[in-house]
Amino acid sequence: MSFKTGQNYHGFKLVDARRVAEINSDAKLFVHEQSGARLLYLGNDDDNKVFSVSFRTPPADSTGVPHIVEHSVLCGSRKFPIKEPFVELVKGSLNTFLNAMTFPDKTMYPVASRNEKDFRNLMDVYLDAVFYPLMLETPEILMQEGWHYELPDKAAELTYKGVVYNEMKGVFSSPDAILEHQIYAALFPDTTYGVESGGDPEYIPDLTQEQFIAFHQKYYHPANSYIFLYGDLDLDDNLKFLNEAYLKDFEAKKIDSAIPLQKPFAKTVVKVADYPVSPEESKKDKTFITLNIAAGKATEPEGYLGLMMLEHILLETPAAPLRKALLDAGLGKEVFGSYSKSILQPTMTFGVSGANPEQVTAFQETVQSTLAKLANEGLDPKLVESSVNIFEFHLREANYGNRPKGLVYNMKCLDSWLYDQDPLIHLAYEASLDKIKREAKNGYFEQLIKRCLLDNSHQALVALQPNGEIGARQAAELKEKLAAYKEGLSEAEIKQLIHQTKVLKERQETPDAPEKLELIPLLELKDINKQVEELVTEKRTEQDVTVLLHPMFTNKIAYVNLYFSTGAVAEAELPYLFLLADILGKVDTGKYPYADLVKEVNIHTGGFNYDVLAYPGVADYESYAPMFRVKAKALVGKLPEMFGLIGDITGDSLFTDAGRLKELIREIKAVWDTAIFRRGQQVVASRLLSYVSPVAKFNENGQLTYYKFIAALEEDLDSNIQEIGRTLAAVAETVFNRDNLLAGITCESEDYKKFAQSFPVLTGKLGTKPYKPAKHYFDIQARNEGLMTSGKVQYVAKGANFRRLGYNYHGSMKVLETILRYDYLWNRIRVQGGAYGAFAQFDRSGNVVFGSYRDPNLEETIKVYDETARYLNNFTAENISKREMTKYIIGTISSMDTPLTPQMKGERADTAYIRNISQADLQQERDEILATKQQDIKELAALVDDVMKANYLCVMGGEQKIKASQALFGELVTVID
Repeated sequence: MSFKTGQNYHGFKLVDARRVAEINSDAKLFVHEQSGARLLYLGNDDDNKVFSVSFRTPPADSTGVPHIVEHSVLCGSRKFPIKEPFVELVKGSLNTFLNAMTFPDKTMYPVASRNEKDFRNLMDVYLDAVFYPLMLETPEILMQEGWHYELPDKAAELTYKGVVYNEMKGVFSSPDAILEHQIYAALFPDTTYGVESGGDPEYIPDLTQEQFIAFHQKYYHPANSYIFLYGDLDLDDNLKFLNEAYLKDFEAKKIDSAIPLQKPFAKTVVKVADYPVSPEESKKDKTFITLNIAAGKATEPEGYLGLMMLEHILLETPAAPLRKALLDAGLGKEVFGSYSKSILQPTMTFGVSGANPEQVTAFQETVQSTLAKLANEGLDPKLVESSVNIFEFHLREANYGNRPKGLVYNMKCLDSWLYDQDPLIHLAYEASLDKIKREAKNGYFEQLIKRCLLDNSHQALVALQPNGEIGARQAAELKEKLAAYKEGLSEAEIKQLIHQTKVLKERQETPDAPEKLELIPLLELKDINKQVEELVTEKRTEQDVTVLLHPMFTNKIAYVNLYFSTGAVAEAELPYLFLLADILGKVDTGKYPYADLVKEVNIHTGGFNYDVLAYPGVADYESYAPMFRVKAKALVGKLPEMFGLIGDITGDSLFTDAGRLKELIREIKAVWDTAIFRRGQQVVASRLLSYVSPVAKFNENGQLTYYKFIAALEEDLDSNIQEIGRTLAAVAETVFNRDNLLAGITCESEDYKKFAQSFPVLTGKLGTKPYKPAKHYFDIQARNEGLMTSGKVQYVAKGANFRRLGYNYHGSMKVLETILRYDYLWNRIRVQGGAYGAFAQFDRSGNVVFGSYRDPNLEETIKVYDETARYLNNFTAENISKREMTKYIIGTISSMDTPLTPQMKGERADTAYIRNISQADLQQERDEILATKQQDIKELAALVDDVMKANYLCVMGGEQKIKASQALFGELVTVID
């Protein structure tokens, strides 16, 4: 069907239509004349269709009302009056994306699916949720999702509970989150960006039911909405549905949601704030110092792209001049930065961590003087070329991993559309890119430094320093505040709180009526493809190396994975493998100084990544294949240059520059200091499984063990640095030789010839040291550690290896993961317990882990895990309907059938080859999933019960909470010293 500008289609007037060649899409911009809704459609041949409805939602305070509303609208609606429509969709939809997201000034509700029927179902549930939510008439929804006073009986201690409350306690346990909040508050004291849209735990309990409802009623109207459609779909039919099912029932009105500009500062604002650390933790080298600049507007497409590139030039590579200047000045251990562009006034941040308070002035002076010197004397032309090239590569590649392209494009559109400008300016990037490339040699970036950074007084110098007292003080003050509040309540008010707690609990524990659950639209099993997607692998040999070719369309990009076996590395040296992965490409080689090396990489390729991982065996759960992986991508015509650079890095890296090694080790330590609590879920799961599994024990060398290893190295760098360099060189020599290598290549069939011709450039630079496997005598035992931090929430993990316990893997375990995550654990740990989330994972190797994250509880969560078998024993056809089982199966298949990029398909095929998982194995797993019955789930109760009785446990969380449960643990470990 053809659409004409100015014409009306089902209430939608087409106001603009044009081709966006950069993303191979035809764009159509509509306005729904009756309701005032805006709609943008990007039409193309992508079968992964995307829909979203977004609202401009600027908060006035830090109660987190936009975030809590985001959670709450998905807790039942007019057409779908059940407690958790969102969860029911996750269980039983073929969605490829399903979520909701709160930003500083907007809230998005995006969905994606490749199935037409499913796509319409998702649209319907989400639209009903945002326009007609039950939260407007059900106070218990705010209590559950936001916050409430918890008082089970008169003698109990009064506490706060709520999903968002605990989520944000977890967020604000990380210093980087506290720092970001302080930066925005300093730069934008008079606008919405100065408050915390996600919610500050200190202020979330100030939110009233009346304010909560008023926020929704003000902003959740079509006249304040931005509707987005993407992909290969019937536009006319979707416009008809939107109009008839929803928009025709609304009348346009003026909504005051505009984002005002912050008035520029006359001079730099200085702000110093504290963040909590453990009382015993050293405060030395724990300060963050940042200079932050409000630079340009998001509605200026050339500046938007140019400033992103400038931040990369200044900070993001080992050759970056501002990074180098700060490190050379001894200002901190890690240099970081960002260009935060998804707000009206984007911000440029330059920062260091691992610093000390007395360095603030020197930091500011170094940044300013370095920028001035670069603006006056000029940037390195080759550095500029390399950064522009890497941005152009990624723009044209459009590889967004697991995220649907349509979702990423939607977010880019909102970076201008939300502020009443053309939604396509950041997608149609060619004109801006051409100008930047053309002018880069004529001082383009130098002028950008002068105009946006140096001659711009809208700046804030923000420092965040450690404080060993405020954590305990804040906890004590909160306890006293709640105790005093309870003390001041009348007998009737006490009874009312107890009653409210009881009513909420009863609502949470009462199942939805089956007839209401059936209102949620559901696909049928016949809608699911019975065949597993084929992993195409052609086994070749080049230069005596096995090569796995995965032929498919890649738009002339070659994706290469090089797998070097690390089985010959001694057990004592395993942490050095992970250190090698962290520093490779950042030290000199025989041919290039490290600063020149990174320029060459970015000029000729799409970038390199290095990691270490052990692949678990399938036939023998004790076996594993440990690998050092080099991931690389480049245009096919650049393969000779790419392989030459990889050969230089793997075969000829030098570890003799003591100063550079010290710099890198200190930086790695500083990064872990900042991020370890944010990685809590990964850390505890890895640590737990290291008690029961050799493969997990190997991989855990890259988690907490690695952090402790780096911390120990840093303590005595001066006396040990030469030995560190020698060990790295020895490990590299052991790993990087031709006999250890397996290669994977994803490209078009006709381009394999170019790969084969170029491959000798790499193999000729690799060693030929004989491969002698090392014995690893891992100490596999139940350490059951309590990992103590200054955090305010817990990450609780429990598990074992079911194959050690005499059980075998079956596809029904994947269905069990879905059931536990979105029913049992969701209800018990998130809904009733107030944690942000919980999960269970079962691997073919036998490793199983139950985990919770951002959890206010500890012993209560372990009790929930231990009672899982009781829940499963009741999982019968009498208790669980056929419809429910269908839902769980569809949800499981959905999680397995997420569309993959060519790069991801190649990596999945490589993994199957390394683990010796055949296409028949994958099909058998899918067949078992599709055939899963209630009885199959019930029969897993014994396995889960035995796993829990094995009593392997690991928890990371607040020191006081862990010490209060000390009897559970074999040992207590202070995470950060």
